[in-house]
Amino acid sequence: MGALRLVLGDQLSDDLSALADIGPGETVLMAEVADEATYVRHHKQKIVLVLAAMRAFADRLRAAGHTVRYVALDDPDNTGSIAGEIERAIAETGCDRLIRTLCGEWRLEQALNAVAERLSVPVEACEDSRFICSSGRFQTWAQGKRQLRMEYFYREMRRVTGLLMDGDQPEGGQWNYDAENRKKLPTGIAAPRRKRFAPDAATRQVMALVESRFSDHFGDLDTFDWPVTHEQAEFALSHFLADILPLFGDWQDAMAEGEAFLWHSLISTSLNLGLLDPLDVCRRAEAEYRKGRVPLNAVEGFIRQVLGWREFVRGIYWLKVPEYRHRNALDADRNLPWFYWSGDTDMACVADVVTQARQHAYAHHIQRLMVTGNLAMLLGVHPDPVDDWYMVIFADAFEWVEMPNTRGMATFADGGIVGSKPYAASGAYIDRMSDYCAGCRYSVKQKTGEGACPFNRLYWGFLERNRKTLRDNPRLAMPYRTLDKWSAEQRQALVDEAEACREALGATPRR
Repeated sequence: MGALRLVLGDQLSDDLSALADIGPGETVLMAEVADEATYVRHHKQKIVLVLAAMRAFADRLRAAGHTVRYVALDDPDNTGSIAGEIERAIAETGCDRLIRTLCGEWRLEQALNAVAERLSVPVEACEDSRFICSSGRFQTWAQGKRQLRMEYFYREMRRVTGLLMDGDQPEGGQWNYDAENRKKLPTGIAAPRRKRFAPDAATRQVMALVESRFSDHFGDLDTFDWPVTHEQAEFALSHFLADILPLFGDWQDAMAEGEAFLWHSLISTSLNLGLLDPLDVCRRAEAEYRKGRVPLNAVEGFIRQVLGWREFVRGIYWLKVPEYRHRNALDADRNLPWFYWSGDTDMACVADVVTQARQHAYAHHIQRLMVTGNLAMLLGVHPDPVDDWYMVIFADAFEWVEMPNTRGMATFADGGIVGSKPYAASGAYIDRMSDYCAGCRYSVKQKTGEGACPFNRLYWGFLERNRKTLRDNPRLAMPYRTLDKWSAEQRQALVDEAEACREALGATPRR
């Protein structure tokens, strides 16, 4: 019978290594299983996205002449796990070996390694070649380095790929144009209209299945409009490159109430499912610049997110798991407040992010980092519920990309592996980069007291509470010099103010 070739829900690529040299008569196994929908309680839209994209890819494989053994979620014989479906398929098809691509998540990789030991046939686990930087290359780059910084990795990847290079120098003479990409939206400017994808009959069928099976999961389904096919993903990318990318650079860090998408690409779901190739995406963005259609600060900022940040966090994840999953450098010990799920808070910025996450399973990187992540860190929320929240809330969340961003960048739980400092900020940052504060019940100008912005009330207490861990961080020298000018009684008052705010917001101690 030949090989059984496994394709997982985030491996929907024509050039997947497990499908290389597939022969006639061989079988492709794809399975929708409850375990993958419930190991965290994923957003309903995330489940629909993965299942609808899997079904579309199965049709694509069949159209190319391949035999696909597809196990639907509601198949009465469904075992509920990928491992169980592998064992069942081997027994029922008589395939003489299993060929698979390495998993994106450590959890599932461990499960498939365990099942391989029970199988009566050999298993070939192929490298996932769809990333620009292989895990081996990243380990070689990281070896011997005292600190692992994305900026230097990004420069190396620019040299390796030739993207935005002028000979051996960066295009324009600078590696990074981030300083030009921090503008607040001008009053009255309209965000671009985004072209999205009404669910077709097949996707509506999946939506009905998910609503019946996972009705108690977070999120709305009636606003689902993510690309689920290669053709839709290609359309979304082309739309972004032609119509959105030219202004992406200026306002990529801006936030606006009621504007979920602004000038962001919205292709992270397609990249993470395998519907788009990251190197191709970067080369096509560069081509827009070379043709004079896109300014350098825009194309560099976008390529840095894909070539730099996305590849870097994936490298960090596989370099540091499983130990990384247990890091809690700041000894954070609080529960995640309920308003992270309900959106029922007077903080306008947080309410808006939670509302749009419920509606779209999406928020852009500054909303994730400087609103929800910053607040969780200032509150001292334990990293485990923060990890779970990000995994549940966002359609593009897979552990390899979520965990280094959450436990590293957003909460500094990794102690500085990903970022050189905690991205802690008071309400002044949110006021500078958004219009949230103008309509908020809390005063961003007030520093203390019940009417003050909670980010203000928490900020100095966070620094004082974590003085032993953070005092020697050179990037925090200025705020600690300010703290050092105050008396011990004044500093204790800051801790007390922050504690009162933590209690008021429901960040209770974990038991």
